[in-house]
Amino acid sequence: MMEVAGAWMEVFEGSEVVDQSAMEDTLLGSSTLTLAPLVSGSPCVRRSTTVRRSQPILIASNRVRGVERFSSSVPSIPNPFPELCHSMSPTHNGSPQPNDTRLIKVYGEDSNSRSVWISPGATARDVCHLLVQTAHCIDRENWALIELHPALGLERCLEDHERVIEVQGTWSLKGDTRFVFCKNYAKYEFFRKPVLFFPESMISDSSDVTKGMTSSELIQNLLQSGTCPEIQGFLQVKETSRKSWKKVYYFLRRSGLYCSTKGSSKEPRHLQYVADLDDLNVYTVVNSRKLYGAPADFTFCIKPSKNPVRVQDLKILCAENEQTRTCWTSAFRLFKYGKQLQCNYQLSKSAPRILQGSKFTDAKSKSEDSLVAMDFSGKAGRVIQNQLEAESAEREEGQAWRRREALRCSLPNLTAGARPTSIHKSQPWFHGGVSRKDAQRLVEKQGLVDGMFLIRESQQHGQCFVLSLCYKLKTKHYLVIPCEDGGRKYFTMDDGLTLFIDLLQLVEFHQINRGILPVCLKHPCVCVAL
Repeated sequence: MMEVAGAWMEVFEGSEVVDQSAMEDTLLGSSTLTLAPLVSGSPCVRRSTTVRRSQPILIASNRVRGVERFSSSVPSIPNPFPELCHSMSPTHNGSPQPNDTRLIKVYGEDSNSRSVWISPGATARDVCHLLVQTAHCIDRENWALIELHPALGLERCLEDHERVIEVQGTWSLKGDTRFVFCKNYAKYEFFRKPVLFFPESMISDSSDVTKGMTSSELIQNLLQSGTCPEIQGFLQVKETSRKSWKKVYYFLRRSGLYCSTKGSSKEPRHLQYVADLDDLNVYTVVNSRKLYGAPADFTFCIKPSKNPVRVQDLKILCAENEQTRTCWTSAFRLFKYGKQLQCNYQLSKSAPRILQGSKFTDAKSKSEDSLVAMDFSGKAGRVIQNQLEAESAEREEGQAWRRREALRCSLPNLTAGARPTSIHKSQPWFHGGVSRKDAQRLVEKQGLVDGMFLIRESQQHGQCFVLSLCYKLKTKHYLVIPCEDGGRKYFTMDDGLTLFIDLLQLVEFHQINRGILPVCLKHPCVCVAL
């Protein structure tokens, strides 16, 4: 044991620094320590008559758990294990993020979430492309970011050019609002089939400024120029602070939304200004009958875009059918964003495709408009121009397919276990035992476009399945019945005229041939898991 007589101080070998702050800096940065006695001739004694003794380090009472406050003179020491100090929620990149990035949470349709770092200027298109890469999705098209308000039953698809951080900034801190990543095939469907989305009965007479043009030509010209025809029609509106609904005639124009105080009169003295489209967002309402007592399920609402969602700020409207609701919501979007939606649509068409995955995904599926009937009976193939001849060729091809399948199934080496009948359970279009209402909800959520489909187990008929198919903005349901022929089990939708050994074969057939369906199967309704 070493004894030191008299007063003493802490200094370093070979150091002549005497200032207290410099001594502390040297102490923290050195690894060799010597105790030297204080003598009268010491420089530090000459500068001050009081002796500075070693004092304990004071620890602030508000110290954060796991973090210690040191003097600003302490050099920063890099953390050798930075990944252990981050949140355990998944992010798209484990590397340190720039200071200007923000962390957002996005939910999948299975209620699981993924946290991603984005820049303040990131748009909904950017976030979707990022999630497509991190979630290893099989294609890069027709994805959307949904703004969902579960408690109020409101949801809307963010436009591709909207900045995600700005949208999130309008949310209430105490709310349950979230972003949901899912498929949406109908985002720009009104550009492809405008007549279906804008029926002639809803187009205002004042929009027909060009004489001699049909309704479809007028709509097509307006959409190409980035605008929309004026819309009119009756809507049910929920009265403020009351549970009752009132039928009112509305007009949607470029200058805003108006209602008539006298029937369907368009006279200026009977028109009442309702809202400005620039400051509004349009939402579809889920479960509107239960939440708001709506007279029908085809409900939508408008609310100020820059304010948190409050029930008193919502103007809830109800249409008589899905086509009417879709017409109103599409017109709201077109009047608000105009030419920007046309640019977004063009960018979506030029998006790169990933040619991988199953052949009934969007990456490989072709539009029905791009398929033509061909005749290969001669030396060279020719395109069949006659519509009747093309339909006859389609029927012959379907019959030939049936003969080939019947021959294949009758081969002796084909055992029952060669292709399991439960193969459908691994397919993206199979949704188990979801109810009819839930199936319609899934189809509506991913876009009411022709050819959207899913298969589910029937809740009313044992061992049967149901094919839910969207056609002309409506969801139709077809019963798939099991049957036996020659000791083998098959599935059929046309009372045994066409037999399929499993549901996968049924889907593959109807992706090429309509059969008894009004349209070929095109887009599988897929639930996204992040």
